[in-house]
Amino acid sequence: MTAGQSHDGQAADDLLDHVGAGTILLADKAYDSDRIRGSLRDKGAFANIPPKVNRRSKPYFSTWLYRERNLIERFFSKLKHFRRVATRYDKLAENFLAMVQLASIRLWLRVYESTA
Repeated sequence: MTAGQSHDGQAADDLLDHVGAGTILLADKAYDSDRIRGSLRDKGAFANIPPKVNRRSKPYFSTWLYRERNLIERFFSKLKHFRRVATRYDKLAENFLAMVQLASIRLWLRVYESTA
């Protein structure tokens, strides 16, 4: 977990440690850097990141694969409807994680509840 004011790109190295060969990483333009792409290439993974507008050499980018990222974005949008999660009332990371898990369970139950 990172601080609320820091950019996620600073924690990208820690997340990339868990990426294995054959994995496809879907990320937004903020993660478009040669360092991240090179790290993924060394691990045998594929970076499907849209290139920034000012990038001189445009790497391959699949819009078809990138559509799958929409599912993740919609999940986080629904998660932010829970006020306690969106405003990060909890000071401790463990408590914040517990609230994210409870909110996720509630969202899951809403989808799979009986309509009878």
